[in-house]
Amino acid sequence: MHKTRLFLQAAILMSLLCAFPFAVRAQTQTWAEVKPIMDRRCVVCHSCYDAPCQLKLTSPMGVLRGASKEAVYHTERLEDVQPTRLGIDAQTVPEWQALGFHTVLRGQDGGLLERYLELGHQNPMPTSAPLPAELGLAINRPLVCPTSNEFDAFSAAHPLAGMPYGTAPLAEAEFQALMGWARSGAVLPPTAPDIPDAILAQVADWEVFLNERDLRSQLMSRYLYEHLFLARLHFRGDDPRRFFQLVRSTTPPGAEIDVIATRRPFDDPGAAPFYYRLQQVTETIVHKEHLVYALGPDRMARYQQLFLDPDWTLTDLPPFGDAEGGNPFSTFMQMPARSRYQFLLDDALFFVRSFIRGPVCHGETAVDVIEDRFWVSFLDPEADLSVTDPSYLQEGAAFLELPVSEADAGVLGSLQGFSHKNQVKYLEFRDARYRAAPVYQTGFDYNSIWDGDGTNTNALITVFRHFDNASAMTGFHGGIPETSWVIDFPIFERIYYDLVAGYDVFGRVEHQLSTRLYMDELRMESEDTFLAFMPRDVRPQIHKHWYQGVLAELHTYWHRRRVDDSFPTGISFQTDQPKQEFLLTLLNRGNGLWPVTDPINRCAAEACQSGLPDDVLRELADQTGEWVKYLPDLSVLAVEQGGGETALFTLVHDKAHYNVAFLFDEEARRDPAADVLTILPGLIGSYPNFYFHVRQDQLAPFVMVLKGVRSQSDYMAAVEQFGVRRTSPEFWPLSDRIHDLFQQQKPIQAGIFDLNRYKDPKSGDDPT
Repeated sequence: MHKTRLFLQAAILMSLLCAFPFAVRAQTQTWAEVKPIMDRRCVVCHSCYDAPCQLKLTSPMGVLRGASKEAVYHTERLEDVQPTRLGIDAQTVPEWQALGFHTVLRGQDGGLLERYLELGHQNPMPTSAPLPAELGLAINRPLVCPTSNEFDAFSAAHPLAGMPYGTAPLAEAEFQALMGWARSGAVLPPTAPDIPDAILAQVADWEVFLNERDLRSQLMSRYLYEHLFLARLHFRGDDPRRFFQLVRSTTPPGAEIDVIATRRPFDDPGAAPFYYRLQQVTETIVHKEHLVYALGPDRMARYQQLFLDPDWTLTDLPPFGDAEGGNPFSTFMQMPARSRYQFLLDDALFFVRSFIRGPVCHGETAVDVIEDRFWVSFLDPEADLSVTDPSYLQEGAAFLELPVSEADAGVLGSLQGFSHKNQVKYLEFRDARYRAAPVYQTGFDYNSIWDGDGTNTNALITVFRHFDNASAMTGFHGGIPETSWVIDFPIFERIYYDLVAGYDVFGRVEHQLSTRLYMDELRMESEDTFLAFMPRDVRPQIHKHWYQGVLAELHTYWHRRRVDDSFPTGISFQTDQPKQEFLLTLLNRGNGLWPVTDPINRCAAEACQSGLPDDVLRELADQTGEWVKYLPDLSVLAVEQGGGETALFTLVHDKAHYNVAFLFDEEARRDPAADVLTILPGLIGSYPNFYFHVRQDQLAPFVMVLKGVRSQSDYMAAVEQFGVRRTSPEFWPLSDRIHDLFQQQKPIQAGIFDLNRYKDPKSGDDPT
């Protein structure tokens, strides 16, 4: 990473900048003093790839890098572009400027940071009112991204574009602190935080373990790296806010890390020796990319048990590159499939979250392949032929190529052909193998679903979609969902390599679309596996309900999908609601691993008296009604209780669809009359769309007002009574309170929320 070089340059740059005359309005502030303000007022919008103008303020390196006129998210580009990953693709300010970035720090005139702050200070938003019409909040709105020389003309044309953008103003003390820091040279820390000796010793142990030179260890380490390269590695018992990242470095353990920059984790690191290293994460933790994975002696022992203790041999290491990375089944063929599948199952929630919080920070087209809420379970390893029959993957790997394996194909030309060529052949192969297996005589039963081995809560997962992002949690939450998935090893591994390891956010349109189309196939395969557990006579009608409409039927035909009504089920259903019976039975098998009931959304009458506020909120949960469609995708409800306590709830708008079979025109496939609200205690999601703030004695009126909403004007009245607008004086204090509670309740998992999607309710908005 050449951190020493970077911070030496930063120190020189700052000393030069400080030589210019300026007027200091406030006392000089240190980075440590302004960082909490930056995190809560700036990072909430300036983080990840969707940071406006790529101005990522999560670290000193991001401040030094500055801003760019180029957008990372571009759905129409025909060529791959140079990646601009902070800390990877360039190391010094001149290198970043060669990639099109411009400084936001002080030069001969005021720096962009302070000029944006001053513009916001001079032109505050109207208090507790809708934003002026000229201010856009769309995540894909065009951005000007002026340089320092262009800022005067920009500010004259856009006087309301100051920072923080489109919100209540900073408190005067916050404004003066940031301005004092910026005008005194924006001094940044020269070094990363110290690491305790006990943690350094564990880092050293892991680097020894991951860099063993025997062939089996090398292949294991490659497998681990390709699956954990996005992980925030946390040592059990360590400071809850200290994390590390697994990287490939040109330098061995003990030397300064020099990260090898490749587009994807399976790309060739070069001919020179390389080493797996644990690099400390020094950026502010933002929730939308915070994927926690625990390390410790027990984890190392588990890897030994899974990958090194079994009897398998390896004579040559597989090559690197797109073709190999596009088929992990052939790359890692020699490693036991049981070990690889169990590795994924051990931390299934982490990997499902990696599909969501991975390289993508937004994208409606990416997540409209899934329903707004569905339940996920996993085929037990003993029921999965890819695990129990070694010949299955040996013969079937050829059909399991992923789109990235054809990365050099012509633009758009091979998308549909690739999908058919691979997936249709694989489904034919899978069907033939399962028909020839003993399970074809008996069918799958409850034992065919992994139960977490009686100890692992990862066995059942709920996935929520929030329009252009998503979230996941263990257990089954909400009412009985419309769809459910059963994932086996080939599905699990392919989703990971399609959406995470093989996905390039800087790739061209062909890559973006092929990733989405292939995920469409994997969703349908997961649904089909679930249907195999249902009674044969109800499978077609369940599937038809999932894919309503003539176009959806054509989609099913085009993909050559036929609901298999010949494969038997091993379950003797006792009710006429087999989907509900099956899913609730899975919950009851948990022996306390998960709550069997959902006290707010799904609860037997005799067990539903759980006390305020759950009892009151139950009136809103898992119900259809005209009022539901007016709510945003994800709201936070803060309930003030006695003694100064605040209870937090998440209101999730589960939008209903006639089908999720197509990339575009989602509104034409919406069924708002079937929308419901799922209410969860605590916080989920990374992008809250709105805050509601009530006293506990206001809960009943809050519920009554929401259920009475019949128009946008009704919803606006509810917002005025119980909502917290972006422009409200309460906005920032409540946002801080929510972040504080999140960190108190989930000290390891918590991170700064992204407020780019916080809504500005207005009269006439289309709620659907």
